[in-house]
Amino acid sequence: MSRSLFKDYRFYFLVFSFMSMLWVFIKPTHLENKPIYHLTVIVDITRSMNAMDYKQHDKEISRLKMIKLSLKQLLLDLPCQSTISLGVFTERLSTLLFEPIEVCSGLTEIESTINALDWRMAWAADSRIAQGLKQTVESLKNRDSTLIFMTDGQEAPPVNPRYTPDLLALKDKMKGLIVGVGGLQPVPIPKFNERGEQIGFYSANDVPHRSTFGESNLNPEAIEGFDARNAPFGKNAVVGTEHLSALQEGYLQQLSQTLNFHYSRLNDEFSLKPALDAANLHSLKAVQTDQRWKFALFALVLLTFIYVSFQRKVKFK
Repeated sequence: MSRSLFKDYRFYFLVFSFMSMLWVFIKPTHLENKPIYHLTVIVDITRSMNAMDYKQHDKEISRLKMIKLSLKQLLLDLPCQSTISLGVFTERLSTLLFEPIEVCSGLTEIESTINALDWRMAWAADSRIAQGLKQTVESLKNRDSTLIFMTDGQEAPPVNPRYTPDLLALKDKMKGLIVGVGGLQPVPIPKFNERGEQIGFYSANDVPHRSTFGESNLNPEAIEGFDARNAPFGKNAVVGTEHLSALQEGYLQQLSQTLNFHYSRLNDEFSLKPALDAANLHSLKAVQTDQRWKFALFALVLLTFIYVSFQRKVKFK
Protein backbone atom coordinates (compact mmCIF):
# COMPACT_ATOMS: atom_id res chain seq x y z
CA MET A 1 0.00 0.00 0.00
CA SER A 2 2.92 2.33 0.72
CA ARG A 3 4.26 1.68 -2.79
CA SER A 4 0.94 2.71 -4.34
CA LEU A 5 1.02 5.82 -2.22
CA PHE A 6 4.38 6.85 -3.67
CA LYS A 7 3.11 6.15 -7.17
CA ASP A 8 0.18 8.51 -6.67
CA TYR A 9 1.10 11.99 -7.96
CA ARG A 10 -1.27 13.54 -5.42
CA PHE A 11 1.13 12.53 -2.66
CA TYR A 12 3.89 14.62 -4.25
CA PHE A 13 1.49 17.50 -4.83
CA LEU A 14 0.67 17.40 -1.13
CA VAL A 15 4.35 17.34 -0.15
CA PHE A 16 5.22 20.24 -2.45
CA SER A 17 2.26 22.30 -1.22
CA PHE A 18 3.39 21.66 2.38
CA MET A 19 6.94 22.77 1.55
CA SER A 20 5.60 25.84 -0.22
CA MET A 21 3.57 26.82 2.84
CA LEU A 22 6.72 26.49 4.97
CA TRP A 23 8.27 29.25 2.85
CA VAL A 24 5.29 31.45 3.67
CA PHE A 25 6.22 31.33 7.34
CA ILE A 26 9.86 32.06 6.54
CA LYS A 27 8.64 35.35 4.95
CA PRO A 28 10.77 35.48 1.79
CA THR A 29 11.48 38.90 0.25
CA HIS A 30 12.99 40.16 -2.98
CA LEU A 31 14.84 43.41 -3.68
CA GLU A 32 12.98 45.48 -6.30
CA ASN A 33 13.01 49.05 -7.57
CA LYS A 34 9.58 50.46 -6.75
CA PRO A 35 8.01 53.93 -6.93
CA ILE A 36 7.99 55.55 -3.50
CA TYR A 37 6.18 58.78 -2.57
CA HIS A 38 7.11 61.33 0.08
CA LEU A 39 4.15 63.68 0.36
CA THR A 40 3.20 66.72 2.41
CA VAL A 41 -0.54 67.30 2.02
CA ILE A 42 -1.98 70.71 2.92
CA VAL A 43 -5.78 70.92 3.11
CA ASP A 44 -7.75 74.15 2.78
CA ILE A 45 -10.25 74.21 5.69
CA THR A 46 -11.72 77.67 5.10
CA ARG A 47 -15.50 78.17 5.03
CA SER A 48 -15.95 77.75 1.28
CA MET A 49 -14.71 74.16 1.65
CA ASN A 50 -18.06 73.41 3.32
CA ALA A 51 -19.84 74.05 0.00
CA MET A 52 -21.61 70.88 -1.11
CA ASP A 53 -20.98 70.22 -4.79
CA TYR A 54 -19.87 66.58 -4.67
CA LYS A 55 -21.99 63.46 -4.44
CA GLN A 56 -21.48 60.11 -2.75
CA HIS A 57 -24.13 57.43 -3.20
CA ASP A 58 -26.48 60.08 -4.62
CA LYS A 59 -26.07 62.20 -1.49
CA GLU A 60 -24.50 65.66 -1.57
CA ILE A 61 -21.29 66.02 0.42
CA SER A 62 -18.95 68.93 1.06
CA ARG A 63 -15.62 69.60 -0.58
CA LEU A 64 -13.85 68.90 2.70
CA LYS A 65 -15.64 65.57 2.99
CA MET A 66 -14.51 64.60 -0.52
CA ILE A 67 -10.94 65.54 0.36
CA LYS A 68 -11.08 63.25 3.38
CA LEU A 69 -12.44 60.38 1.30
CA SER A 70 -9.76 60.89 -1.37
CA LEU A 71 -6.93 61.02 1.18
CA LYS A 72 -8.08 57.78 2.83
CA GLN A 73 -8.20 56.13 -0.59
CA LEU A 74 -4.73 57.48 -1.35
CA LEU A 75 -3.39 55.80 1.79
CA LEU A 76 -4.56 52.46 0.39
CA ASP A 77 -3.07 53.18 -3.04
CA LEU A 78 0.40 54.27 -1.90
CA PRO A 79 3.10 51.58 -1.73
CA CYS A 80 4.67 50.74 1.60
CA GLN A 81 7.74 52.80 2.60
CA SER A 82 6.01 55.90 1.20
CA THR A 83 5.53 58.66 3.75
CA ILE A 84 2.90 61.30 4.25
CA SER A 85 2.67 64.44 6.36
CA LEU A 86 -0.62 66.29 6.82
CA GLY A 87 -1.35 69.96 7.44
CA VAL A 88 -4.13 72.53 7.17
CA PHE A 89 -4.39 75.96 5.58
CA THR A 90 -6.49 78.97 6.54
CA GLU A 91 -6.11 82.76 6.35
CA ARG A 92 -2.59 82.99 4.83
CA LEU A 93 -0.72 80.32 6.75
CA SER A 94 -0.47 76.55 6.80
CA THR A 95 0.59 74.39 9.70
CA LEU A 96 1.58 70.73 9.89
CA LEU A 97 -0.41 68.39 12.10
CA PHE A 98 2.30 65.72 12.12
CA GLU A 99 5.70 64.99 10.61
CA PRO A 100 6.10 62.36 7.84
CA ILE A 101 4.79 58.89 8.79
CA GLU A 102 5.27 55.66 6.84
CA VAL A 103 1.88 54.85 5.32
CA CYS A 104 1.70 51.13 6.10
CA SER A 105 2.90 51.11 9.71
CA GLY A 106 1.06 54.36 10.51
CA LEU A 107 -2.14 53.73 8.54
CA THR A 108 -4.47 53.84 11.55
CA GLU A 109 -2.98 57.02 13.03
CA ILE A 110 -2.96 58.86 9.68
CA GLU A 111 -6.52 57.83 8.91
CA SER A 112 -7.80 58.99 12.30
CA THR A 113 -6.20 62.40 11.76
CA ILE A 114 -7.80 62.67 8.32
CA ASN A 115 -11.19 61.83 9.84
CA ALA A 116 -10.71 64.60 12.40
CA LEU A 117 -10.16 67.36 9.81
CA ASP A 118 -12.78 70.03 10.40
CA TRP A 119 -13.44 73.63 9.31
CA ARG A 120 -13.60 74.60 13.01
CA MET A 121 -9.84 74.00 13.23
CA ALA A 122 -9.38 77.29 11.33
CA TRP A 123 -7.81 80.11 13.36
CA ALA A 124 -9.04 82.91 11.04
CA ALA A 125 -11.81 83.40 8.51
CA ASP A 126 -9.88 84.85 5.55
CA SER A 127 -8.60 82.73 2.67
CA ARG A 128 -5.45 84.08 1.02
CA ILE A 129 -4.57 81.25 -1.36
CA ALA A 130 -1.52 82.80 -3.04
CA GLN A 131 -0.12 84.02 0.28
CA GLY A 132 -0.70 80.60 1.78
CA LEU A 133 1.07 78.89 -1.09
CA LYS A 134 4.03 81.25 -0.74
CA GLN A 135 4.36 80.66 2.99
CA THR A 136 3.97 76.90 2.59
CA VAL A 137 6.62 76.57 -0.12
CA GLU A 138 9.03 78.79 1.81
CA SER A 139 8.68 76.62 4.91
CA LEU A 140 8.90 73.25 3.10
CA LYS A 141 11.35 73.90 0.26
CA ASN A 142 14.30 72.33 2.06
CA ARG A 143 12.46 69.09 2.77
CA ASP A 144 12.70 65.97 0.64
CA SER A 145 8.97 66.02 0.02
CA THR A 146 6.35 66.75 -2.63
CA LEU A 147 3.73 69.35 -1.73
CA ILE A 148 0.08 68.51 -2.40
CA PHE A 149 -2.01 71.66 -1.89
CA MET A 150 -5.77 70.99 -1.94
CA THR A 151 -8.08 74.02 -2.29
CA ASP A 152 -10.97 75.51 -4.24
CA GLY A 153 -8.85 78.58 -4.99
CA GLN A 154 -11.34 81.16 -3.70
CA GLU A 155 -9.59 84.22 -2.31
CA ALA A 156 -11.67 85.78 0.46
CA PRO A 157 -11.88 88.71 0.49
CA PRO A 158 -10.93 89.26 -3.17
CA VAL A 159 -7.27 90.06 -3.77
CA ASN A 160 -6.11 93.59 -4.47
CA PRO A 161 -3.93 93.12 -7.59
CA ARG A 162 -1.55 95.77 -6.28
CA TYR A 163 -0.51 93.42 -3.47
CA THR A 164 -0.32 90.09 -5.26
CA PRO A 165 2.48 88.03 -3.70
CA ASP A 166 5.53 87.27 -5.84
CA LEU A 167 5.65 83.51 -6.35
CA LEU A 168 8.09 83.58 -9.22
CA ALA A 169 11.04 83.65 -6.82
CA LEU A 170 9.91 80.25 -5.50
CA LYS A 171 9.71 78.58 -8.91
CA ASP A 172 11.33 75.12 -8.96
CA LYS A 173 12.14 75.29 -5.25
CA MET A 174 10.24 72.04 -4.71
CA LYS A 175 8.00 69.58 -6.50
CA GLY A 176 4.31 70.09 -6.08
CA LEU A 177 0.75 69.41 -7.17
CA ILE A 178 -2.14 71.82 -6.72
CA VAL A 179 -5.43 69.94 -6.50
CA GLY A 180 -8.50 71.93 -7.46
CA VAL A 181 -11.46 71.01 -5.27
CA GLY A 182 -15.11 71.72 -6.09
CA GLY A 183 -17.38 72.22 -9.07
CA LEU A 184 -17.25 74.90 -11.75
CA GLN A 185 -20.80 76.12 -11.04
CA PRO A 186 -21.18 78.59 -8.12
CA VAL A 187 -22.99 77.14 -5.10
CA PRO A 188 -23.98 78.69 -1.74
CA ILE A 189 -21.65 78.46 1.25
CA PRO A 190 -23.24 76.94 4.38
CA LYS A 191 -23.35 79.09 7.52
CA PHE A 192 -22.96 77.51 10.97
CA ASN A 193 -23.55 78.69 14.51
CA GLU A 194 -21.09 78.39 17.40
CA ARG A 195 -22.23 74.80 18.03
CA GLY A 196 -21.40 73.72 14.49
CA GLU A 197 -25.06 73.52 13.41
CA GLN A 198 -25.99 74.78 9.96
CA ILE A 199 -28.29 77.79 10.15
CA GLY A 200 -28.52 78.63 6.47
CA PHE A 201 -26.19 80.02 3.83
CA TYR A 202 -24.08 83.15 3.51
CA SER A 203 -25.85 86.00 1.73
CA ALA A 204 -24.46 88.86 -0.35
CA ASN A 205 -24.56 91.09 2.76
CA ASP A 206 -22.41 88.72 4.81
CA VAL A 207 -19.17 88.92 2.82
CA PRO A 208 -16.99 91.62 1.21
CA HIS A 209 -17.12 91.69 -2.57
CA ARG A 210 -13.93 93.68 -3.09
CA SER A 211 -10.64 94.27 -1.34
CA THR A 212 -10.35 97.40 0.78
CA PHE A 213 -6.76 96.78 1.81
CA GLY A 214 -4.06 99.34 1.01
CA GLU A 215 -4.37 101.49 -2.09
CA SER A 216 -6.74 100.77 -4.92
CA ASN A 217 -5.27 99.52 -8.17
CA LEU A 218 -7.75 101.70 -10.11
CA ASN A 219 -7.41 105.35 -11.09
CA PRO A 220 -9.46 107.64 -8.81
CA GLU A 221 -11.59 108.67 -11.80
CA ALA A 222 -12.68 105.06 -12.28
CA ILE A 223 -13.83 104.70 -8.67
CA GLU A 224 -17.41 105.73 -8.08
CA GLY A 225 -17.74 107.81 -4.90
CA PHE A 226 -13.96 108.18 -4.52
CA ASP A 227 -12.72 110.11 -1.50
CA ALA A 228 -8.95 110.09 -1.02
CA ARG A 229 -9.20 110.27 2.78
CA ASN A 230 -12.45 108.59 3.77
CA ALA A 231 -13.32 106.32 0.84
CA PRO A 232 -10.28 105.46 -1.32
CA PHE A 233 -12.24 102.50 -2.74
CA GLY A 234 -15.49 104.46 -3.18
CA LYS A 235 -18.45 105.29 -0.93
CA ASN A 236 -20.94 103.00 -2.64
CA ALA A 237 -21.40 99.43 -1.51
CA VAL A 238 -20.31 96.81 -4.02
CA VAL A 239 -22.65 93.92 -4.68
CA GLY A 240 -21.16 90.77 -6.16
CA THR A 241 -21.23 86.99 -5.97
CA GLU A 242 -18.50 86.36 -3.39
CA HIS A 243 -21.11 84.70 -1.15
CA LEU A 244 -21.21 81.90 -3.73
CA SER A 245 -18.30 79.56 -4.35
CA ALA A 246 -16.93 77.68 -7.34
CA LEU A 247 -13.61 76.07 -8.20
CA GLN A 248 -11.29 78.82 -9.43
CA GLU A 249 -9.55 76.50 -11.84
CA GLY A 250 -7.98 79.12 -14.11
CA TYR A 251 -6.50 80.92 -11.11
CA LEU A 252 -5.05 77.72 -9.63
CA GLN A 253 -3.59 76.72 -12.98
CA GLN A 254 -1.91 80.12 -13.16
CA LEU A 255 -0.43 79.69 -9.67
CA SER A 256 0.80 76.19 -10.50
CA GLN A 257 2.48 77.40 -13.69
CA THR A 258 4.24 80.18 -11.77
CA LEU A 259 5.67 77.67 -9.29
CA ASN A 260 6.22 75.01 -11.99
CA PHE A 261 3.82 72.75 -10.12
CA HIS A 262 1.39 70.33 -11.67
CA TYR A 263 -2.36 70.87 -11.51
CA SER A 264 -5.20 68.38 -11.29
CA ARG A 265 -8.91 68.57 -10.47
CA LEU A 266 -10.36 66.36 -7.74
CA ASN A 267 -13.23 64.67 -9.59
CA ASP A 268 -13.85 61.87 -7.09
CA GLU A 269 -12.22 59.95 -4.25
CA PHE A 270 -10.04 57.95 -6.66
CA SER A 271 -8.44 60.97 -8.39
CA LEU A 272 -5.31 61.54 -6.32
CA LYS A 273 -3.15 58.51 -7.13
CA PRO A 274 -3.64 58.83 -10.94
CA ALA A 275 -2.79 62.54 -10.64
CA LEU A 276 0.44 61.72 -8.80
CA ASP A 277 1.36 59.10 -11.40
CA ALA A 278 0.61 61.44 -14.30
CA ALA A 279 2.80 64.12 -12.75
CA ASN A 280 5.61 61.59 -12.16
CA LEU A 281 6.01 62.73 -8.56
CA HIS A 282 7.55 59.52 -7.23
CA SER A 283 11.11 58.37 -6.76
CA LEU A 284 12.48 54.89 -7.45
CA LYS A 285 13.88 53.08 -4.45
CA ALA A 286 15.22 49.57 -3.95
CA VAL A 287 12.92 47.98 -1.40
CA GLN A 288 12.40 44.49 -0.01
CA THR A 289 9.06 43.26 -1.36
CA ASP A 290 7.04 40.48 0.23
CA GLN A 291 7.07 37.28 -1.87
CA ARG A 292 4.88 35.11 0.38
CA TRP A 293 1.89 35.44 -1.93
CA LYS A 294 3.71 33.52 -4.68
CA PHE A 295 4.34 30.50 -2.46
CA ALA A 296 0.83 30.62 -1.02
CA LEU A 297 -0.62 30.75 -4.53
CA PHE A 298 1.55 27.81 -5.63
CA ALA A 299 0.35 25.74 -2.66
CA LEU A 300 -3.27 26.64 -3.42
CA VAL A 301 -2.92 25.53 -7.06
CA LEU A 302 -1.41 22.19 -6.02
CA LEU A 303 -4.15 21.56 -3.45
CA THR A 304 -6.79 22.47 -6.01
CA PHE A 305 -5.45 19.87 -8.44
CA ILE A 306 -5.51 17.26 -5.67
CA TYR A 307 -9.11 18.08 -4.81
CA VAL A 308 -10.34 18.16 -8.42
CA SER A 309 -8.65 14.86 -9.22
CA PHE A 310 -10.13 13.27 -6.08
CA GLN A 311 -13.61 14.48 -6.96
CA ARG A 312 -13.36 13.01 -10.45
CA LYS A 313 -12.16 9.70 -9.06
CA VAL A 314 -15.14 9.47 -6.70
CA LYS A 315 -17.53 10.32 -9.54
CA PHE A 316 -16.28 7.47 -11.76
CA LYS A 317 -16.63 5.00 -8.91
